[in-house]
Amino acid sequence: MSIADNKKAFHDYFIEEQFEAGIVLEGWEVKAIRAGRLQLKEAYVIVRNGEIYLFGAHIGALPTASTHIHPDSVRTRKLLLHAAEISKLIGKVERSGYTMVPLNMHFSKGRVKCQIGLAKGKKQHDKRDAEKERDWQREQQKIMKQHRR
Repeated sequence: MSIADNKKAFHDYFIEEQFEAGIVLEGWEVKAIRAGRLQLKEAYVIVRNGEIYLFGAHIGALPTASTHIHPDSVRTRKLLLHAAEISKLIGKVERSGYTMVPLNMHFSKGRVKCQIGLAKGKKQHDKRDAEKERDWQREQQKIMKQHRR
């Protein structure tokens, strides 16, 4: 079940590979995510000291958050992956010029997971081509629907 999608990622990048990662969260963050107070639009994934971090994801605190906790809604959160996956991602990012972007957040067996995409940036003409293709597919569906009637 998807919580939040990063639609901008598919518009701005060619997604080559996808990985599912766990996230280190605090209790108030899990409650806020369950309430749907999550935004991935400006988020990206960085490598720091051989570890993978989610940077810029906004999780809005609930008004009922505890008084002794001071929530930081855009703090850097550590992503949990297998060591082999981490080394593969670091190698691709550093050598091949790839970028890591969060694609969506979802629940898997009651836990919050983040889908990470290994991506290459699109040029402006690639974005226009993708938009034309999407419009053409939509037009084809419309024609087929009218033809069946």
